Amino acid sequence: MSEEFYRIKRLPPYVIAEVNNMRAAARAAGEDIIDLGMGNPDLPPPQHVIDKLCEVAQKPDAHGYSASKGIPGLRKAQANYYGRRFGVDVDPETEVVVTLGSKEGLASLATAITAPGDCILAPNPSYPIHTFGFIIAGATIRSVPTTPDEHYWESLERAMAFTVPRPTLLVVNYPSNPTAEVVDLAFYERLVAWAKENKVWLLSDLAYSELYYDGNPTPSILQVPGAKDVAVEFTSLSKTYSMAGWRVGFAVGNKTLIGALTRVKSYIDYGGFTPIQAAACAALNGPQERVAQNRELYHKRRDVLVESFGRAGWDIPPPAASMFAWAPLPPKLAHMGSLEFSKQLLTQAGVAVAPGVGYGEDGEGFVRIAMVENEQRIRQAARNVKKYLQKMGVNTPGQNEAI
Repeated sequence: MSEEFYRIKRLPPYVIAEVNNMRAAARAAGEDIIDLGMGNPDLPPPQHVIDKLCEVAQKPDAHGYSASKGIPGLRKAQANYYGRRFGVDVDPETEVVVTLGSKEGLASLATAITAPGDCILAPNPSYPIHTFGFIIAGATIRSVPTTPDEHYWESLERAMAFTVPRPTLLVVNYPSNPTAEVVDLAFYERLVAWAKENKVWLLSDLAYSELYYDGNPTPSILQVPGAKDVAVEFTSLSKTYSMAGWRVGFAVGNKTLIGALTRVKSYIDYGGFTPIQAAACAALNGPQERVAQNRELYHKRRDVLVESFGRAGWDIPPPAASMFAWAPLPPKLAHMGSLEFSKQLLTQAGVAVAPGVGYGEDGEGFVRIAMVENEQRIRQAARNVKKYLQKMGVNTPGQNEAI
């Protein structure tokens, strides 16, 4: 009896888990760890959403199996969101499916449409499910850059010219996790035209659609006329409404892809808990002030992070969107690599970050910093980092100046 399983053998050790385990052990030992590693929102959902959950959960008939593709009211609410936010008409019956968070949806779609040996184009660095969802399904991955410059388009052309078999799908993720890069609608217009010319499906992960800064709303690929011919897009309530643990996401777009995802999900799950789906309706249909408030709060945290860490001696580019900063290692410490740097930052500064190499080989030399602690804790993290950098011989500006 073999104990080596085909799909498990294709999954490398999850390096981010090393830091997570160290963080958990340190906290269990009573240490004060400032956790800027996992993108776990520290804010509560809107009160009216919690109230709706409690209200529906009190109903005796609310505790049976739900609908795998999502209750009709929630699919309609998501369609209305696309109309309101992006000006895109969506059929809630054939172009929307509710997922158990966008991560499950991405993995289930990979299962639905991937044949063994298929080649998938995915960004590097990227959120792990963008690659490993397809690897688990039997595909091979050809990496393309994350930065949407001319090198990106050259990489796509080389991939189509020299990859056998020809790639069948391209994953895009803007605002990017982990790099926080963004694109404009012109990028998506060019991408849709490229996909149609090359007969490639497009999978867009738009999980951070509402966390944008500096007055530049993030576009949807479905705003491009004809995009639904080739594209499906995933969104989530996790960050927008601080509902990460509720596991509510959506796939929207091409009817063929949505149909395939719906069929596979019908064999796998019965959908989310009905009261949670009802509460998700309240989130999408109800007052939206909290969305803007959360955006402003993350914006302030971004500015505090960039300013305080900069004064500590670690220059961090300000992200244009998302809840993450993609930070290059301090030059004098770059030689140790992102994993060792993250471990030292945890053990010697009490600050947890995510090593960039956990998001692909092109993430080496960076760490991802999540803005999931309040401004006071971010400043405390900067003070801890400053002491660590000084200990490591890194000159910091105003070494005796308070942060």
